Amino acid sequence: MQWKTDWGLRFRMFVTMFLLFALFIVFAGALSVYFFGGSIFVMVVLFGSFSLAQWFFSDRLTLWSMGAREVSEEEYPELHAAVGRLAQQADLPKPTVAVADSRTPNAFATGRSKNKAAVCVTDGILRTLDRDELEGVLAHELAHIKNRDMMVMTLASFLSTLAFIVVRWGWLFGGGRRNRQGGGGIIVAILVSLVVWILSYVLIRALSRYREYAADRGGAAISGKPGALASALLKISGTMDRIPEEDLREEAEMNALFIIPIEKGFIGRLFATHPPTEKRVERLRELERQMETV
Repeated sequence: MQWKTDWGLRFRMFVTMFLLFALFIVFAGALSVYFFGGSIFVMVVLFGSFSLAQWFFSDRLTLWSMGAREVSEEEYPELHAAVGRLAQQADLPKPTVAVADSRTPNAFATGRSKNKAAVCVTDGILRTLDRDELEGVLAHELAHIKNRDMMVMTLASFLSTLAFIVVRWGWLFGGGRRNRQGGGGIIVAILVSLVVWILSYVLIRALSRYREYAADRGGAAISGKPGALASALLKISGTMDRIPEEDLREEAEMNALFIIPIEKGFIGRLFATHPPTEKRVERLRELERQMETV
């Protein structure tokens, strides 16, 4: 495997984390004053508990939210063999292998580190792709783990999730005697949280688009078959149009993790977590031509 460090991805991850940290300071300050009535201790306990739970259990929580389960080698021998072989080629520990009961053909990787990672595929993708195409997709997911962008996405989603919780449910828990600002303070806290959520949402998606290109390149390096990944992307993208709308809506919140996002319409494209499939395929075809001339 000819693996090259993607410094463009590393720079973008650093900038994203720096900006998200700045947003977190503003967010924490606003909540401390307007939501918790200046009680820093309560805020630290709540934020600390939430962040530790997400950090240590992010892989299990993600699999649970998708209705996925860890599978054994006896249940899925070919899938385990492919993941193990590709992980060895990528110089990675073999991740947990999971399968989600879903007709939607998709796959994702999750986890906070190389040693605490999981690769999940849906029943739909197992039925849709041939062996080479599936290995191309698995190599793409392993590239996410090797690039460590899953760790960054785990940390980044923490702030976005907290802000969204305050926006949606803050009016239920704010106020009372502890809130020195009264009802107006709650409104300020919710408005600040809304701004933080929108900005973190945009930052995460900007990083997510680039990391997909990086994972495509990395997956091609791991499997040595960029054409197989390109074929898989086209096949998955075409199959999405035949999936019932209700099934797509149930899984849309996982877009940032999927190899192909679930999104429709202008707004969906504007805030897309992934670059257009056509552009990804075009780059993979070009990479395939380059590899053939070497």
